[in-house]
Amino acid sequence: MNKPIIFCDFDGTITANDNIIAIMKKFDPPGWEPIKNQILDQSITIREGVAKMFSLLPVSAKEDIISYVLEQAEIREGFRDFVDYVKKHELSLYIVSGGIDFFVYPLLKPFGPFDGIYCNSADFSKDLIHIEFPHVCDAICTSQGCGCCKPSIIRELLAKGTNSIVIGDSISDWEAAKEADFVIARDLLADKCKEARIDYQPFETFHEVIAIVDKYIGVKS
Repeated sequence: MNKPIIFCDFDGTITANDNIIAIMKKFDPPGWEPIKNQILDQSITIREGVAKMFSLLPVSAKEDIISYVLEQAEIREGFRDFVDYVKKHELSLYIVSGGIDFFVYPLLKPFGPFDGIYCNSADFSKDLIHIEFPHVCDAICTSQGCGCCKPSIIRELLAKGTNSIVIGDSISDWEAAKEADFVIARDLLADKCKEARIDYQPFETFHEVIAIVDKYIGVKS
């Protein structure tokens, strides 16, 4: 069997907290919380919800928003060791994120390069922040409303005979987890996997992820 390809979420997975929610809590634009709740209960799509939340923020706050998110973001324990482990074992690691380019790229820069980084992007050219979604759903995505469509990216990149490992924490990782060969999950994603009886391994630090992946590779090799 080919070596598995790892697809890892960013917000709440590589970082300790969800950076989009942190931005919303800090700048607190009126009306953002009902939108967040609609995303979580899946009454609106992730794409629609993220676009709506950021459209509540003025472009004039751009520098304050960027400074805040870069200052408050905390990288989850063990991530650097995990990246080193992946490189040592010549595994492919793709970052697939519903986050936004203006914080995803600078926060990942000290740890790269990666095989690929997929995320959404921000347009600051108008009065209100506009989010663009370059990685849309393919024809067979069951959601058709993903912001950054993780299962579509996986289908595009996964070679025949290769297993996929998905690491994530939230509703934005759910569609990918349903298709993955192996899931490493925490928080809401772990709850969803448990409810759906999808086999997964729980984690809190990337040192635990290293041990889980190492065992998985040992069993599959």
